Amino acid sequence: MEVPQGGGDGMLATIGRPLCRIRIVCAEGQAGVHYNFVDLERFRWEGQQALTPGKHTIVFDFTYDGPGFGKSGTGVLKVDGNEVANKKIPHTIPFFMALDETFDVGVDTRTPVDDNDYQVPFRFTGKIAKLTIKLGPTELTSNDQAVIQHALNKAKD
Repeated sequence: MEVPQGGGDGMLATIGRPLCRIRIVCAEGQAGVHYNFVDLERFRWEGQQALTPGKHTIVFDFTYDGPGFGKSGTGVLKVDGNEVANKKIPHTIPFFMALDETFDVGVDTRTPVDDNDYQVPFRFTGKIAKLTIKLGPTELTSNDQAVIQHALNKAKD
């Protein structure tokens, strides 16, 4: 991403509905990741320093404490290779996130994660050259697989 002179502000990427949403932002010049856990809890990883004008690389790496559903995990936010935030969360949304809202890059076209933070469309004022999402392997126990198969069978009925 590239921050313009005068600072950058806006949405880098967001997915999910308001009650279960993940967003990566450059708000007030600071990099951040916000995770809304079904409106019961909100978790934030935020850098403390405003990004300087120019090109930057923001990486968010989340390590899930599975196998199993809804486990804890640790998120690490890095800016230009330097760790700026590290936080363990006690649980995650089990199974899936509702995808009745769009996956947006550079703008939020639907509803905000938190009305107190910003108003849509919250366009990023800089440039996004590349967005990479890497999904790690999913390890399911035999019990997890049985639960999923049971749910699939019920859905077919």
